Amino acid sequence: METTQDIKLSSQSPLADAWAELQAHAERGEPLQPDAYRLAYADPEFLLRRETRGIRFQLELLKPDLGLQQAGIANTVVVYGSARVLPPEQAAQHLATARATGNTQSLRQAERAVRNARYYQAAREFGRAVACHSLNQPPENKLYICTGGGPGVMEAANRGAHDAGVPSVSLNIALPHEQHANPYVTPELCFKFHYFALRKMHFTMRAKALVAFPGGYGTLDELFEVLTLVQTHKVRPVPIVLYGRDYWQRLLNWDMLVEEGAIDAEDLQLFTTVDDPAQAWAAIRDFYGL
Repeated sequence: METTQDIKLSSQSPLADAWAELQAHAERGEPLQPDAYRLAYADPEFLLRRETRGIRFQLELLKPDLGLQQAGIANTVVVYGSARVLPPEQAAQHLATARATGNTQSLRQAERAVRNARYYQAAREFGRAVACHSLNQPPENKLYICTGGGPGVMEAANRGAHDAGVPSVSLNIALPHEQHANPYVTPELCFKFHYFALRKMHFTMRAKALVAFPGGYGTLDELFEVLTLVQTHKVRPVPIVLYGRDYWQRLLNWDMLVEEGAIDAEDLQLFTTVDDPAQAWAAIRDFYGL
């Protein structure tokens, strides 16, 4: 009688068998038990050890890279911004509900959501402008919207590309709370990351421009990493556009950094601040002479 070990040893396609084993467990909803005999690359318990973190780094770098190469995507316009910004119609619904309840705090929050919904609309218009430009370009000149794949400003930019019938890229991140890609990303161009560092690397690897809409810690982290890379000549200069002049002026005192000698005056030329989606797109077009 042939044993399980005999079957494994006589297999002519170990990679296929390894995949079939994992797939069978997934379909039956059965957890994988530790198995010293399982092929190393098909052993989740082994791949998730602390000692194999370097391998996971390599995989997280390689999988999106190969996927985007296969899709022919070499140039992106990255859009950063808050996940908390609501679409105008949803913000209006929240305001109507808050007015009906009469709750002061809910009303204040809803009014703020309506005020900030303009950023959603602007990001959507910008994403559509980039996508429409690429419709008539040869493959090597096409620009694809790339976002973090979440809701808010990210959703809006992906939605703008979707409006024009153009694919867009999503670099999503696994978070402790439930996180899903927004419905407007192109499924085969939607990649999920565990490591923020690898995700940010992929943002910059193909970026021909970056547009930062109002956002919180995540947006600031991504923005300042790019500014630092360009300032220190670690990456080639690209247009860096800050959308929402009032927001950024209230948030950051750039002149103080110059006065204190923390940055040079010419470092203020690394970015452009705009208040209109057309201005944001024009800054990119002017940079490249499009």
